[in-house]
Amino acid sequence: MRPESDRPRVLPDFPDDAAELVARALAEDIGEGDVTAAATIPADARAKALVRQKAPGVVYGIGYAELAFHALDPDAKVRAECPEGVWHPAGNPVLFVRGNARALLAAERTALNFLGRLSGVATLTARCVRAVEGTGARIIDTRKTTPGLRMAEKAAVYFGGGTNHRIGLFDEILIKENHAAAAGGVGEAVRRARAARPELPLEVEVRSLEELDEALAAGAPRILLDNMDLATMREAVERTAGRASLEASGGVTLERLGEIAETGIDFISIGALTHSAPALDLSLILEPLS
Repeated sequence: MRPESDRPRVLPDFPDDAAELVARALAEDIGEGDVTAAATIPADARAKALVRQKAPGVVYGIGYAELAFHALDPDAKVRAECPEGVWHPAGNPVLFVRGNARALLAAERTALNFLGRLSGVATLTARCVRAVEGTGARIIDTRKTTPGLRMAEKAAVYFGGGTNHRIGLFDEILIKENHAAAAGGVGEAVRRARAARPELPLEVEVRSLEELDEALAAGAPRILLDNMDLATMREAVERTAGRASLEASGGVTLERLGEIAETGIDFISIGALTHSAPALDLSLILEPLS
């Protein structure tokens, strides 16, 4: 399910702030110490553990789990048991770890939280990509991400086979309804933006075919069709005739993806990829070592 190697990428495989995110998550969970493990397990006890999928899906986030285990036991042996960005069945082994028993148990929840959350994003993305297969439409993400986890969640979208949209407000101009209203209209907003920052990618949101014509006349290279029905989308594709790329947004569900893609649209943006993806169900089973 991982995208073709020649697909343009916005993000690295592993965000630079991963270690900091994991450290904060561990501190939040452990606080002054894991009182249960300290009360029940000898300090020098060792163990091994295996993480498995309890549901089918795409795995992403193994690196975060590894950081969690190594943060509490730098000498822990951690081994990925499957490739990321690939659909795996339920029961698939994901990660093997061997080390201090207390450390493995203290890191368990943080490791599984990252792994389950990011694998869930990758899995939902993969389902959406499958739904539009053969149409030419690409599934893209949005800025509707968990605060502090944007780069991680966008990387998960990529590993699920999706395409990354802009990272934030700084790397692309996206003129929305309120920008256009304040600027005096869609066309005027596009002209101002192209004059001010010609080096940046530019996209403009339109809510009607009249606004589409205005955006095309102003030379917008990419146009977001906001909450349009299927008939209007098809008309928009015909009017545009390849002069700009078109993105559908708003009211997109997995069940509607196929019919939206068949209108001839180029991109379909889905906020649910990152704001509503259910976590992939995973388990960690620990065995003591003598």
